Amino acid sequence: MRPNEEPRAERQSSRRKDRSGESGPHKLAPLPFEEDGLEPVISRRTLAFHHGRHHKAYVEKLNAAVVGTDLEDLRLDEVILRTVDDPARSKIYNNAAQAWNHDFFWQSLKPGGGGSPPAELRKRIDASFGSLDEMEKRFAEAAIAVFGSGWAWLVSDDEQRLRVLETGNGDNPLVLGMTALLTVDVWEHAYYLDYQNRREDYVHNLIGELINYEFAAQNLRRAGSERGASSGRRESGS
Repeated sequence: MRPNEEPRAERQSSRRKDRSGESGPHKLAPLPFEEDGLEPVISRRTLAFHHGRHHKAYVEKLNAAVVGTDLEDLRLDEVILRTVDDPARSKIYNNAAQAWNHDFFWQSLKPGGGGSPPAELRKRIDASFGSLDEMEKRFAEAAIAVFGSGWAWLVSDDEQRLRVLETGNGDNPLVLGMTALLTVDVWEHAYYLDYQNRREDYVHNLIGELINYEFAAQNLRRAGSERGASSGRRESGS
């Protein structure tokens, strides 16, 4: 044990208590904007249900499933990667992935979003898709085309190309070895109160008016930094 470090059992106990009344190692993060901050594209009522009930339920179910296991001290992404291929832990995987996806979705949106991406991201979009309009078209098409419930993603692959892909249910790019840049949630609870069955209107409005390209650029820079650090370690033989 490191100097001044709590014993593991005591550390876990204190973590369970320091969660504004939440029980377990994972916390429902607050929205990065006010509940009415995305109106009129997404209503306050939808956000109250989506974040305060659906997202919260994923976190609560995950906490109930991991407390007291070897997964309790892991980050969400680590839980996802540890359980994705384990049928016995499919409940943990599904709730961890959905908690991670929702955290990422809220960051993918911002009041007054859309518009032109930062220069470095715009350059990569143009190189990968030909234009921002073409990328947004493919992104929207992917979101609209998801069969049933799932997600559309803008990602960076192993060759640093940008791609658009769909995932069903709670799956995400982490399990495919890709870096997520942006996502659109197309589970019905994300839009039904506002749009009923008009998923297409929801998707186009969200991408055009709320998508957070600054967040995507941050994810792209972080991926580049991590790739550079990994390459440096390999070259040094460490």
